[in-house]
Amino acid sequence: MYTIRDIARLANVSTATVSGVINGKKTVGEEFKRRVLNAMEALDYHPDQVARSLKVRKTFTLGMVIPDVTNPFFTDVMRGVEDEARKGGYSVIFCNSNEDPELESQYLSTLYARRVDGVILSPAGALAAEERLLRRRFPLVFFDRVPPGYSGAGVVTDNVGASRDAARHLINLGHTRIAIIVGRLDMSNGAERLEGFRQELLEAGLPLPDEYLKRGNFKLESGYEKGLELMRLESPPTAVFSCNNKMTLGLMRALGELQIPCPERVSVLGFDDFDWTSSFIPHLTAISQPTYEMGRRATEILLRKIEHDKDPAGMVEEQLIVLPNELRIRDSTAPPYPVCTQRA
Repeated sequence: MYTIRDIARLANVSTATVSGVINGKKTVGEEFKRRVLNAMEALDYHPDQVARSLKVRKTFTLGMVIPDVTNPFFTDVMRGVEDEARKGGYSVIFCNSNEDPELESQYLSTLYARRVDGVILSPAGALAAEERLLRRRFPLVFFDRVPPGYSGAGVVTDNVGASRDAARHLINLGHTRIAIIVGRLDMSNGAERLEGFRQELLEAGLPLPDEYLKRGNFKLESGYEKGLELMRLESPPTAVFSCNNKMTLGLMRALGELQIPCPERVSVLGFDDFDWTSSFIPHLTAISQPTYEMGRRATEILLRKIEHDKDPAGMVEEQLIVLPNELRIRDSTAPPYPVCTQRA
């Protein structure tokens, strides 16, 4: 078994330089780093991570808990987390809570017991486990969703502004019967998307009847069920704003089952935009979130917290970063069908 002395001898550097490369110290020059890495590869040398962790009191491992691994929104965020973590010399343990607060609590306890250096979290509900970690001053960064009244480190998007943009687009097309399928209102993102939508309708002097406000749960089945309910109304909406990608998929399935053409009979505007969105017929108008950047920024903040958590200057990182979204207009939104009929 080779040691760092063997690596140092082959690379013609000191053992301190080899140690610096292994521990990711930025003081090591690029030429020395290259020679050390080449020597490690030539000897098939792998550092003892357990011994390294004991020495520096770090595991160089992050935890990430997401509520739905089947949702491409979260997998895109995960890519940003993993890429930024790798740049900093960290690996990531991913956990899927499946929107279950109890399972999330178990995962957080496991990650803490495994001595990960910090956690990136999109909460599934109850916050007892998170509150315990925060009281212990454990490095924790929220993303996408934050607890009510939370003012610590996190990265979210401008849900209110994006939903206002969505409602304004539909209003400008001439729609007055506009419905919304919201996600969980006990989550910050669900509540904020409804708030922005309501604000824009209120300013335009448009009502939001109770039958046009459908409460889903961010899952495909709820989009399908609420879509059927909306389109079976005596006076169905001419436009529907769906507040996440999976509910939009369910809504489109409902329209197909009822043989209601989009946008000829009803316009659809979704929250979340991915490669497959433009593959739909019609191509879907959607709010695009900076998913990769959200993951990257959350990891960047967490790594700074890990390095400087005991430094008073690190308190500047305890802030909520709000990233902008973008409305991408495609073919699934058009003027309401009576107008289209008159023009024909």
